[in-house]
Amino acid sequence: MTPSHTHEPEMHELATTRNFIAWMAEEPDGERTYHLELGQVTVHFFAEEWQEFLELMRKVMPRHES
Repeated sequence: MTPSHTHEPEMHELATTRNFIAWMAEEPDGERTYHLELGQVTVHFFAEEWQEFLELMRKVMPRHES
């Protein structure tokens, strides 16, 4: 765990594929941020936005499962 006096976030990989990665950062101020690296694009989410994004993906998944 990163000492609290440092200003660097502690990062955790959530999932990865050949082309994409999802990771989470615990910021020094206690905020959690979530990040999706999709090729050359990185999307950043605050915790509330991440939860809404997950809700959206849950709605998408049943429509595209084979």
